[in-house]
Amino acid sequence: MPKTPRQYGLTEEKEERLRNIARELRIDILRMTHAARSGHPGGSMSAIDWMTVLFFDAMRHRPEDPDWPERDRFVLSKGHASPALYACMAGTGYFNRLELMSLRKLCSRLQGHPERKYVKGVEISTGSLGQGLAVANGMALASKLNELDNRVFVVNGDGELQEGMMWEAAMSAAHYELDNVCSFVDNNDQQIDGRIDDVMNVYPIAEKFSSFGWNALEIDGHDIKQMYNALNNFESTTGKPTVVVAKTVKGKGVSFMENNLKFHGNAPNDEELARALEELGAV
Repeated sequence: MPKTPRQYGLTEEKEERLRNIARELRIDILRMTHAARSGHPGGSMSAIDWMTVLFFDAMRHRPEDPDWPERDRFVLSKGHASPALYACMAGTGYFNRLELMSLRKLCSRLQGHPERKYVKGVEISTGSLGQGLAVANGMALASKLNELDNRVFVVNGDGELQEGMMWEAAMSAAHYELDNVCSFVDNNDQQIDGRIDDVMNVYPIAEKFSSFGWNALEIDGHDIKQMYNALNNFESTTGKPTVVVAKTVKGKGVSFMENNLKFHGNAPNDEELARALEELGAV
């Protein structure tokens, strides 16, 4: 089924509302990882602005009916950023926000990587890096075969691009002209072992995707106006998938966490949490 273009509008009031929501979600990310004494706050906070735009405005979904056939799909390919996904899901009503404090606890539904089996609204269990885009392609192709006019949004990490499966998926998405797929590459330039270009250089990212037949865009991953421009560009593009390569800051929103590799996979301690919450204006 051909894609019916949508129009994503942004007003100053909406932008301010989304910024406030993203700030609250950062607070949730910090509180839940602190309660768990583990988790991945840095990469969750770098991707949360884009995810806020999707979950709270751009995506068509029904938290009260998570299996609605015409829903847009969201795939968190970098599954270790599950705190960001859980914060968005709780904030939009998939489950009670109080449950966030059970992150990574024994017998909790909210584990370190999202599990479709336990959490309604999680489209696919992720965590093995490199697999999410291939799964998203399958969803997008199935939607076209079933004549459903929905979208599949993916969040990929930049370190994830070191996986060979990513580029097989990139090749197949272009081959099948999956113009209902939009991948957001969270280009915070860090992974668990160091900077991306030190561990395994993946640059230039946009040019690589473009050479594989994608519509490749580059934006500031914390600029909501640029996000809406990218979404409308995605909507106007037919016959090829879209990738939004977003320059982001790991730990964005808290000064001492920004670009601090320590917080890739470490939760804030008591003192750090208090300082972070004060910066974010938490009540």
